[in-house]
Amino acid sequence: MHTSRSNLVSGLRVFIVEDEALVMMNLEAMLEDLGCVLAGSAMRPAQLEASIARGIDADVAILDVNLGGTLVFDYARALVDSGMRIVFATGYGRGGLPEEWRDRPILQKPYTEQEVAEGIAAALALAR
Repeated sequence: MHTSRSNLVSGLRVFIVEDEALVMMNLEAMLEDLGCVLAGSAMRPAQLEASIARGIDADVAILDVNLGGTLVFDYARALVDSGMRIVFATGYGRGGLPEEWRDRPILQKPYTEQEVAEGIAAALALAR
C-alpha cells in the first residue's frame, strides 16, 4: 500500500529489534514494500548491545519492547541519546510503556504495513 505517508518513509534506513523470526520476516517484507532499506537487525539483547557499540547507521529503529524477557528501554535510551528515532512494537499498547516513553510512536501487534509507515513518519516528526 503506497500512500503519502509511505512515500515519506521510502528510502529511509530502518534497524529492526525483534525476537520472533516470523514477525521480523514479516516486518522486513513490509519495510521493503514501503521502499525502506534494512539497516540491520537484532533478535537478542547481546546482538543489540553489539550493534549499539559498533554504531547503527539508520534513520529509525523499530524496537520490540520485550526481547525474550528483557525490556528494551535502556537500549532505547542509548539509541535516542545517539540521535536515533525510535518506534516501539508491543502487544501491550501504550499502557505497557514506562511514562517517559509514552510520547513515542508505537506499533500495536499485530500491525499493518500502513501502521508501520505511520509509526516511522510519526517518529521522524518528533523533536529529538
